[in-house]
Amino acid sequence: MAKRIILYKLADNVPDEEFKEYVVNEKGPLIDALPSVKKYELVKIRSSMTGETPHKYAGIIHISNIDEFNQKDAKTPEYQQFLMKFGPMVKDMLMLSGEEVY
Repeated sequence: MAKRIILYKLADNVPDEEFKEYVVNEKGPLIDALPSVKKYELVKIRSSMTGETPHKYAGIIHISNIDEFNQKDAKTPEYQQFLMKFGPMVKDMLMLSGEEVY
């Protein structure tokens, strides 16, 4: 199964509680409803082995077919509206895609 992992910090003007409410009420349900998405998780990063946490959140999307996600789901008007709202809420974003090994 494919995974998309998105690491990011919140923009300076976005409080954690406001973001959590947005994820629970809008972002999470939207991503979970996409046909190629099997599961969406959001992890708030609390610590790291080095003591530095360059990112505050890790979004993990479990995807049945990455091509379907990229070619269809990500191009829907709903997903494009999501990106317009989500983009200004975050900074220092790193998006990774890969296949599950184990």
